Amino acid sequence: MSTTRGGSGDGSRPRPEGMTRVQTAAQAEAVATREAYGRALVEVGRRRPEVVVLDADLSGSTKTALFAREFPDRFFNMGIAEANLIGVAAGLAAAGKIPFASTFAVFAPGRVYDQLRVSVAYADLGVKVAATHAGLSVGEDGATHQALEDIALTRVLPNMTVIVPADASETRAAVHAAADHPGPVYLRLGRAPVPVIYPEDHSFTIGRWDVLKEGRDLTLIACGLMVDVCLQAAVALAGEGVLAGVVNASTLKPLDTSTLLEVARRTGAIVTAEEHSVIGGLGSAVTEFLAGEHPVPVVRVGVGDRFGRSGTPAELLAAYGLTPDDVRRAAAKALALKSRGPS
Repeated sequence: MSTTRGGSGDGSRPRPEGMTRVQTAAQAEAVATREAYGRALVEVGRRRPEVVVLDADLSGSTKTALFAREFPDRFFNMGIAEANLIGVAAGLAAAGKIPFASTFAVFAPGRVYDQLRVSVAYADLGVKVAATHAGLSVGEDGATHQALEDIALTRVLPNMTVIVPADASETRAAVHAAADHPGPVYLRLGRAPVPVIYPEDHSFTIGRWDVLKEGRDLTLIACGLMVDVCLQAAVALAGEGVLAGVVNASTLKPLDTSTLLEVARRTGAIVTAEEHSVIGGLGSAVTEFLAGEHPVPVVRVGVGDRFGRSGTPAELLAAYGLTPDDVRRAAAKALALKSRGPS
């Protein structure tokens, strides 16, 4: 099995066995995925004249202002009218354009679910909903602005593709892939800077996961900022004699079921990690599939059945159990369940 589906350079630099060319948190700069999204929109706009961008009066925050400055005739500020944002985007898609519709994740999908369901998913139109400020890492804005259920809402919709990039480089590649994908896409992006783990020219294919580290004892499967958290946890586990694989599951729909089956069979235990509710997100998707195909112990790291609250991103990730130590403790539980065997 190949351990990477991206990368750059001539491969001459040595790296730890089983690892792709990713940076550690100590080596990496930190860039918000919303920043990378704004820059990638400009690149896509230059490459695809059919690309248009719509925003709901948040272009400074979503970084679509970068596209607006370069392509003012292809940018539309819909104001604080999110339902209209999605409806107009659907109309533009029906007319042959490639619309990227952006606002905060609490508003899309949260405020516009009917329009997203009927006008976009049911109609199978190529609207790309790029929602920023998702998850707890919104920080001090608090519970009302921390979307913790948006993956659950979007992945249940037929025809919808759901992507949660791990870093800025993957965001750039995912924006290009979304523009070329014919159907609707939900792209989940964050507010806070996160470590850049991939090279700038990282490649991305919708529906394919990236095995960052081969495992023997168990596999950590993560999306978004939790990918770097799991890489850190894997280092700590190695110090305890546990060889944990790490998988970047950046496409949550469609699942890369072949990779999921392979790592489940190889290691026999799974930990999922997401900056989202444990209900309906990555952990749910993994357990739903494995239950019918290859049951193994799965321990889910994520937000429990509760709302967020105000705090810094670091404080909130610690308070809600989304740190490397939390992943390490979940791994110990998964290993204990594995050793116990079927009941």
